[in-house]
Amino acid sequence: MKTLLLAVLNIVLLLVMPAVAFSQQSLISDPEIYEKKHFQAQCKVAEFADGFIIRQDINNDGLIDAVVNEGQLTCDGQKGPQCNDDGCTNNFYLQVAEGGYFMIATAQIYGYDFVQRFGNMVLAMKMHPRFCDRTEGDPCIVTARVRGTKFVTISKK
Repeated sequence: MKTLLLAVLNIVLLLVMPAVAFSQQSLISDPEIYEKKHFQAQCKVAEFADGFIIRQDINNDGLIDAVVNEGQLTCDGQKGPQCNDDGCTNNFYLQVAEGGYFMIATAQIYGYDFVQRFGNMVLAMKMHPRFCDRTEGDPCIVTARVRGTKFVTISKK
């Protein structure tokens, strides 16, 4: 019961917190510089693999957004220090027309794909099975569309 409650809470936070976070944060000029600076301060030696940041339009607005995969960080010799059984932390940043970026969401996932559904690109995030009310088996696939500044869940399999 406790695990189910935590899973539901995580999904609610994934969907609700971006709007709250946007109203409380200022824009950053470049998420890559911002994130790398953070980890260079946290680690004695920080190394970033090619997949550390992926730049692509995640909300179908024509602006190039950014996704930071902390699993592609090696901190003091440890690859993906924040990764665990739930996956690795991914930070999703949206670019705004006025210039700059803001973080829309943080998710602990195994990975994600962008797929086309009904003419729009959507995120298919691979997550721990508990997010689909299972205790084991294949990863749960949570499909979400970014609308404005929110992740909207389309389906869970």
